[in-house]
Amino acid sequence: MAVIVSGKELAALGETSLKNKKVSLGLGVILVGDNPASKVYVANKEKAAKRVGWNTFDQKLPANSTFEQVASAIEKFNSNKDIHGILLQLPLPKGLQSEKLIELIDPNKDADCLHPINQGYLLRGNTKLKPCTPAGSLHLIDLSFHLLAGGEFKYEVPKKDLTGLNAVVVGRSILVGKPMALMLQERNATVTMAHSKTKDLRSVCRTADILVAAVGVKELIKSDFIKPGAIVIDVGINRDENGVLHGDVDFNGVKKIAGAITPVPGGVGPMTIQYLLENTLLCSG
Repeated sequence: MAVIVSGKELAALGETSLKNKKVSLGLGVILVGDNPASKVYVANKEKAAKRVGWNTFDQKLPANSTFEQVASAIEKFNSNKDIHGILLQLPLPKGLQSEKLIELIDPNKDADCLHPINQGYLLRGNTKLKPCTPAGSLHLIDLSFHLLAGGEFKYEVPKKDLTGLNAVVVGRSILVGKPMALMLQERNATVTMAHSKTKDLRSVCRTADILVAAVGVKELIKSDFIKPGAIVIDVGINRDENGVLHGDVDFNGVKKIAGAITPVPGGVGPMTIQYLLENTLLCSG
């Protein structure tokens, strides 16, 4: 039976670490529209910032906002010296060009690491900022190896040497899949990128010592996709007809085969928020 690796507990330890640094920073959050999931995510991010003693600056705009109105909100945050990190909550309402708006964020305040300059540095392997979900996932991978080796559950864990290990990333988005693959390669893993249209996905996944599922398909990854003892990181967030959250991984089946697995909810999500805070700290200088 797999070790269940709680991102919720790990993020709580991370918040304590940030709080103990006794720095007061500002996180600027721009929310456009009334997407229920986005509203929940933004609220959770703001609560986390307040728990570590930081200030939050909110700019909530209606769904029918123009490009110019959103751009103006970004520029105000760019010029506000009390704001160290900026988050433009995605997805934006239909009709707004998210890529062009992200380009307007000051790269030095890009807490989500989505600006093309920071993504370019990521490709070159020399950026201090890392995309939040992949960074949180990699932290969970390191913790998984630490726990499987008999270590205690703690926030600061050694970075695992991934040389000789096979990693499979299922999903190719610019938010998770592509940066996740880059970051695993930086750690010397041999990485295969797959997706929902990959031929014989099951066989590809069974080669993985580390499997990251970020494709957005409810319980796509079944137990027979898993190499015994593999570390499985489930990034997926899918709601069923009753509003219940499910990951991209069949948790109940896969936990019987994997060495370690993250749950949904309570796995990658809290660590995404934690790395938004970590990036804001880095943005502050």
